[in-house]
Amino acid sequence: MAPVRLRTPLALLGAALLVLVGPPLLTTGSGAGSGTHIPGLRLMVPNSPGGGYDITARTAAKNAEDAGLTRSVEVFNLPGAGGTVGLSRLVNERGNGKLAMSMGLGVVGAVRSNHAPRTLADTTPIARLTEEQDVVVVAKDSPYRTVDDLVKAWKAAPGRLPVGGGSSPGGPDHLAPMLMARAAGIAPKDVNYIPFDGGGELLASILGSKVAFGVSGVGEYRDQIEAGELRLLAVTGPERVPGLDAPTLKESGYDVEFTNWRGVVAPPGLTDAERGKLVRLLEALHDSKEWQESMKRNGWDDAFLTGDEFGAFLAAEDKRVVSVLKELGL
Repeated sequence: MAPVRLRTPLALLGAALLVLVGPPLLTTGSGAGSGTHIPGLRLMVPNSPGGGYDITARTAAKNAEDAGLTRSVEVFNLPGAGGTVGLSRLVNERGNGKLAMSMGLGVVGAVRSNHAPRTLADTTPIARLTEEQDVVVVAKDSPYRTVDDLVKAWKAAPGRLPVGGGSSPGGPDHLAPMLMARAAGIAPKDVNYIPFDGGGELLASILGSKVAFGVSGVGEYRDQIEAGELRLLAVTGPERVPGLDAPTLKESGYDVEFTNWRGVVAPPGLTDAERGKLVRLLEALHDSKEWQESMKRNGWDDAFLTGDEFGAFLAAEDKRVVSVLKELGL
């Protein structure tokens, strides 16, 4: 079987409160000279604090300000339904050039699995920023010391070994273990997958052994892995992650190569000037030494793509998620 790669990368709540986590970041640089300063810019995170979208958004905001590209960026969380509560809010802010949303493959899957009335086709694509591998992790006191130990127990009783992920069905943390199960000879429909609203919520359940293992982005759990709180069994991409002592799934004998990606979208109805300014801000961010250092530190790969090309990528990813879910019988 050829490896499946998702590469270079919801029932709505009736009422949702904006949760501002942390004060606006401040800097003396304005970005006025380069045309990147957007006064009053707000960056929405459509899941809980501590997850991949949250880390990406807060890192991008701080790096942009430290590089003098803009100032006073407000980052806020609006979690729910795998990111589609935030997506609905974004689409309803039509014409608001001072709002953008951190997102990724998880939102693509959540739209499909939750039959959300709003889709990413309703947004203004701004940029794809990064790509990263997922990690397969267990608590430090788990009986599973290798991925083969885990798979042996998993095959014996798939339903009794819950796997946790920080995305809704159809998202990266769901697709990765499903592809892993299929490669190990486990029927995906027999997998006991427990979704969490981001890697931050998932972490407590892994550490507390509420799930047998977890799957999430390398950037979300690298600190806990390096501190010895989590045991890393494998990574899902085509190559080992520098600085982390773990094999790929493929070199462990499981025919899977899988990567996630993250980006930024904005409300519909923006003028060309408003869209252009957001794109220029992220282009300048991408070229900054601050962002380049953050990507290296978090284990993110550069996957920069802007505007209409990013929009075409989003449409292709939607079709691919549907295809993979169908192929897996889900």
